[in-house]
Amino acid sequence: MSEILNYEPTKEQFGVFWKYIREADVTDVDYNGTQLWITDLKKGRYMAKEEITENFVNAFTHNISNCVNRQFNNANRILEADTKELRISIIHASAAMSGTSICIRKSPCIVRNRISDMIQAEYCRKEVLQLLINCVLARMNFVFGGEPGAGKTECAKFLMQFIPKEERVITIEDSLEIHYADLNPGADTVELRIGAGFTYTDAIKACLRQNPKWLILSEARSTEVTSLLEQWSTGVNGFTTIHLDDLRKLPDRIQNMMESVHDADRMENRIYRYVNVGVLIRCIQDEKGLPKRYIDQLCFYSREERENRIYMIVKDGKLVSANLPMEIIRKFIHAKIRHPFVCEHWEDYMKEGK
Repeated sequence: MSEILNYEPTKEQFGVFWKYIREADVTDVDYNGTQLWITDLKKGRYMAKEEITENFVNAFTHNISNCVNRQFNNANRILEADTKELRISIIHASAAMSGTSICIRKSPCIVRNRISDMIQAEYCRKEVLQLLINCVLARMNFVFGGEPGAGKTECAKFLMQFIPKEERVITIEDSLEIHYADLNPGADTVELRIGAGFTYTDAIKACLRQNPKWLILSEARSTEVTSLLEQWSTGVNGFTTIHLDDLRKLPDRIQNMMESVHDADRMENRIYRYVNVGVLIRCIQDEKGLPKRYIDQLCFYSREERENRIYMIVKDGKLVSANLPMEIIRKFIHAKIRHPFVCEHWEDYMKEGK
C-alpha cells in the first residue's frame, strides 16, 4: 500500500526527474535501470537523453524510503509512495535485473478534457458527448474501460463536473487521482482512501450510512465490485474504471473477479440491471506517430423481460445507433430530458470552459 509523503516534491529531491514532472503534458516518468522514458500527451512516449547516476538513484530512493518510514533493501524490494499529484513505485535492483526501476505517474488536480478540445480532436462526435452529459444529469451508473494509460480516469473526471454540487459524492481510492473536491469547489464531497485495515469493500459498505447520492470507485479490480453493485442497486449512482478492451466483455470480466462460480452466476443479471453506461477509451498513434485518444465504444446495458442485452451506440469510434433501452429512456424522461442526444445547457457549459 502506498504511503503519503510528508512533503511537497522539490527540484532538489527529484533531481533529473523534476523538469519532466513540471511539464504539463507529461503523464509518466519511467526509469528502467538504464534508460529514462517519458510519456507525453502530445509527443507520445520517448526516451530522454539524461544521465542518471547510481548515486542519484540511491539518494532518491533513500529519500523516499525515509519520508514514508519504510525500508528499501534486498528483503523489502517494493517501495510505493504518493504525493497529492504523484504516484511513485520503485522496485529494488535485487529484483529488477536491469537495475532499480522507478515509475512516477502524475495525477494533477486538473481536468485535461474540455468540450471544445474534445470535439476538435475528434475524441467523439458532439452528439455522443451531449448524450454522455445527459446520462450524468439523468443519474446513470458508468463503467469506463480501456487499457492502462488510455485515459479512463480523465474521461470520468470530465463527466463528474456535471454532477450537481448539492448531491453528495463519495470517492474511494488507494492512490489520489480523482481530486474531486479540488476540481469541484463547493461540492458536497467525502474522499476516502483505503489502507491497512480499511479495504475497498470496507469503504463501500461504510458509504451507505454516509448518505451518498454518488459513489465513485477509482478502479474495479476484485470482489469489491460485488459491494459496488449492491450500493448501486439501492439507488446510489456512480462511476468506476476497469481494464478492458471491449465493452461486450464487461460481464465476463466482472464475473471472473468473483471468488466462486456461484457468485459469478448470480452476478451476471446484476451487471445488466445496475450498470447503465459503458464507455471504452482507446489510445492509438496517429499518422504522425503522436497519441490520439478517443471514445471507441459506447453502449448501454439492459435487462429486459429476463434477457440481458447490450445496446451498442458507438462502435469503432463511429455512431452506429440511436436505439436506446426502454429503461434508459425512462431515466431520461424522469430527468426531464426530452432529447438524449441534445444537451439543453450545452452552450452554457461551453462558455464556462467545461
